[in-house]
Amino acid sequence: MLRGMAFSSSFAVAAVAAVAALATLTADPAGARAETPAIGQTWVWPTARDWLEGAPSGNDAAGKVVVHWFCKPKVEDCRTDLARIYNMREQGSIYVIAYINGSKRDATRLDPVRGEVGAGAVAYGKSVAALYKKMSIGTALPMSIVMDVDGKVALVTFNGDPDQLDARDQKVKALVGAIKTFAVQGTCPTTPIKKGERFELTVTAELASWLAFDASVQPEIKLRLPPDVSCESTVLKGDVIQVAGRKLSAVVGCRGSVKGSYEATGSLRFSYRAPNKAIGVGEDSVRWKFTVAP
Repeated sequence: MLRGMAFSSSFAVAAVAAVAALATLTADPAGARAETPAIGQTWVWPTARDWLEGAPSGNDAAGKVVVHWFCKPKVEDCRTDLARIYNMREQGSIYVIAYINGSKRDATRLDPVRGEVGAGAVAYGKSVAALYKKMSIGTALPMSIVMDVDGKVALVTFNGDPDQLDARDQKVKALVGAIKTFAVQGTCPTTPIKKGERFELTVTAELASWLAFDASVQPEIKLRLPPDVSCESTVLKGDVIQVAGRKLSAVVGCRGSVKGSYEATGSLRFSYRAPNKAIGVGEDSVRWKFTVAP
């Protein structure tokens, strides 16, 4: 059960082809833009000198879908898309970095972050103007570069065409929906077990790449066993549970005294820590199905 960022110079033809391959997008009328990343690549965040309320934070963006948004004042599509971007953020797990080619006042008017802590950052001024020149960004705006939680470019859009913006919003929604903080798995023998013979139930939990286990909540696994099956313990904790890096594992020995098909379940609870020091509690369950032979 499951619960629960690199600048490239290889754009000229490849990025346009990659974007055009998406049926919902149209080609950029302004032509290819050098310095824009291609889908599937990593991309180093552009740097800027002036930020409304501080530069972007990799710790705050970890585990989120990152949307780089390029706009300038007096572009009607930018004002329209501002509402889309702001509403998009309400889904959660989205980090927006806006690059406004204008003054501080312009950036304030086109600010999709609105000062919300951990939600993103907004750049403006001469360094942004230089970035637009470097990337050959003209008047066909807004432009968006969507990056997944692994820091790879998932989508690039080049203007305010409704089809492009709809495709971007749908892509962001899908990426957010696919975010998993951890995965839990249980294994047991797949062939019949002899009556009275010891066999093992195992549990593994692996955190997402941006998380680490935390000691706030000591890991614990509680077993629920069917009749005629006994285990060395029904509560696994302490040294029985091993944590190595982002992986947690535990093994318990069991026996079945009567022939039959059985199902056992386990409830796992632990805590984890994000790069911004936020603590979360992970809870999930695992199920084992096995057969005891004569």
